[in-house]
Amino acid sequence: MPSTTLARGNALQTFYVGPSLTPAAIAAATTAAQTFTVPGLLPTDHISVSCQAAQTAGVFIADARCSADNTLSIQFGNVTAGSLTPTAGTYILDVIRYEGPLPTTAG
Repeated sequence: MPSTTLARGNALQTFYVGPSLTPAAIAAATTAAQTFTVPGLLPTDHISVSCQAAQTAGVFIADARCSADNTLSIQFGNVTAGSLTPTAGTYILDVIRYEGPLPTTAG
């Protein structure tokens, strides 16, 4: 029977992780990346993140990635005129681990 696995671009696994994070304050009208230790993450993982509780008003998550083995990097943004601290607590990570190299085209 032929394989249904393409030569590239397949998700090997998708899983969720719920680490407890305590972000630091973000200066007014800026974005800043903060890193957190999350065992098991790999730099090739694709990560989407959200806070389980309501996020601090005026704070948003601009980007999330694994910057090194076991290291989550979240870029928080602050759209207000004063310093704000993102919500501390459980953050939900949706992690997609790829099989093989990522495709360079959609074909």
